[in-house]
Amino acid sequence: MDQQLVRHVATSTGLPMEVAERVIADVIAYFGETAEEFVRRRHAELQRRGRKNAEIWRLIAAELKGRPLGAVPLSERQLRRIVYG
Repeated sequence: MDQQLVRHVATSTGLPMEVAERVIADVIAYFGETAEEFVRRRHAELQRRGRKNAEIWRLIAAELKGRPLGAVPLSERQLRRIVYG
């Protein structure tokens, strides 16, 4: 863990160092998903909420654009293949 980042977060938020370190670790883990892991997780979440696949693919494609995981744009077909093989 980058201690300079931990100190910055602790100082800027008023959090204790241990809590700042835990928050940073949680954020890194959250954004550490691969594109495939993210697509599978979001597809399952959106299906559980009753969304239909046509809408799900559009939502996931839009969400991927804003995620810091360096994902290349994926077509609906590529998204389906990640989920269904």
